[in-house]
Amino acid sequence: MTKRNMRSKPKEIEHTSKVRVRFVETDPLGIVWHGNYIQYFEDGRENFGRHHGISYLDQKEYGFATPIIESKTKHKRPLKYGDVATVKTIFVDSSAAKMIFRYEIYNQDNELVCTGETVQVFVDNIGQGELWLTPPDFFTAWKKKVGLLDE
Repeated sequence: MTKRNMRSKPKEIEHTSKVRVRFVETDPLGIVWHGNYIQYFEDGRENFGRHHGISYLDQKEYGFATPIIESKTKHKRPLKYGDVATVKTIFVDSSAAKMIFRYEIYNQDNELVCTGETVQVFVDNIGQGELWLTPPDFFTAWKKKVGLLDE
C-alpha cells in the first residue's frame, strides 16, 4: 500500500440550503452570470455557519475575521431566472489555521450545475491585525463540538 493510500480522508461536515435565482443575477442570455456563483457560495457558507455555530458573527465575537484567499469554480450547466438551486456547503477539516469549503450547486432537477472551493484564513483584530498560523482556541473548540476532533 502506498503512503498516499494510507492517509485517511479528511473529516467533513455539510449543510444544504436553497437559493432562488433573481432577475438581477442573470445576463443578457437569460442565464446566471458566472460571477454570481461566488455569491451562492457565500450564501451557502453563511447558512452553514449559522447552522453549525461558526458564523462570521460568531468569529467576530472572538476578535477574528476570515478573509478568502482562494476561490475556484467549475461550471457544468446554467441556472436561469426563477430557478431554485440547492447549495451543498461542505467544510473540509484541515490541521492548518484555515477554513476550506467545497460547494456543489444543483438545479431543481437535481442536476449538478457548479462546483467550487474557497479557502479562508484567520486574521485577528477584525482584519486589521496579524495572520494566525495556528488555529485559534475558539476554532479548535468548535471542531471538537461538531465532532471533527477527538476530545
